[in-house]
Amino acid sequence: MGSRMGLIGWLVIVVAILQLRGATAETVYTVGDSLGWAVPPNTSYYSTWATTNLQTFLLGDSLEFNWTGTHIVAEVSKADYDNCTKVSSGSASPFKFTPPTVGSYYIICTVDDHCERGQKFSFTVNGSSAEPPTSAASSLTLSALFAVMSTTFIYLFLGLSLN
Repeated sequence: MGSRMGLIGWLVIVVAILQLRGATAETVYTVGDSLGWAVPPNTSYYSTWATTNLQTFLLGDSLEFNWTGTHIVAEVSKADYDNCTKVSSGSASPFKFTPPTVGSYYIICTVDDHCERGQKFSFTVNGSSAEPPTSAASSLTLSALFAVMSTTFIYLFLGLSLN
């Protein structure tokens, strides 16, 4: 009976590991990496950064803005983003932005001509890291769970009837 309980314990551990492998952690992105939130060296710097780093941005992930000097982080509409429209809202460094919903977001600096010089970027939140994955990996996890549970059931009932 003790070996049977040991086997069940190992099966529970295997199932837990398989489930944890399917979970994803939320990510904090440092905007601009080592440059931080500053007037960039070219007007495409943050667009390139956002495209490279945020292709899999998920609900629950955060953007951390770090800067020295005078800058503002402002979330704006697409029209304000396109026109670098000055808005009155802003935040001090460091600032952490966690998008509240899926969708597109537009971020600019409203100080002087910083936006026109490229201190802006847009990104899209595609889903939630808390949602179950819809890939083949989730099917594999469910299949593994079913296999473990089936094996446990067969082992227990066949083992009990053989004694």
